[in-house]
Amino acid sequence: MRRIEEEILKRGKILPGNVLKVNSFLNHQLDTKLLCIMADEWYELFKDSNITKIVTIESSGIALATIAGLKFNVPVVFAKKGFNLNIENSYSTTVYSYSKKRDYFISIEKEFLSEEDNVLIIDDFLANASAALGLISLVKKAKGNVVGVGIAIEKGFQPGGSILRKKGYRVESLAIIESMDYDSQSIIFRQ
Repeated sequence: MRRIEEEILKRGKILPGNVLKVNSFLNHQLDTKLLCIMADEWYELFKDSNITKIVTIESSGIALATIAGLKFNVPVVFAKKGFNLNIENSYSTTVYSYSKKRDYFISIEKEFLSEEDNVLIIDDFLANASAALGLISLVKKAKGNVVGVGIAIEKGFQPGGSILRKKGYRVESLAIIESMDYDSQSIIFRQ
């Protein structure tokens, strides 16, 4: 999707360690018009998939998933990170955060996922697929169906997209970065 690529080039910043900082429009401050455009794109891609729920992970995926939920007119469920005393009966797993360099325990209450659900997973980044695989695991524990994975920015030079696609999941990334260079602050997108 050309619009998000333009925003990445204009407002993104490459940090050491192949980290892309997009805090000015996606992860800290939100460009709500851009998020609506992204949700429109996912809606067009998945509108015939009988989506009943959108699932994401705390916290950066919540805004994207919420706007997508409005487009699809379905509930949004987000996996909570850490142990929560107010979650008693849940599906849970552990995921590794590439940007935080640590494992997180995530969970979703069982009442919010069921075998009747056709789930679209939405997230901001796809690098190594840990978050997506964790969310897929939670949906599978509920015997739900994962219809696809919608990603704002995929790092195509990392294995996450390939891992998910080889497992047979439909992955729709709105921008796929083929390569990026910290020294020159240059980004090349997959065509």
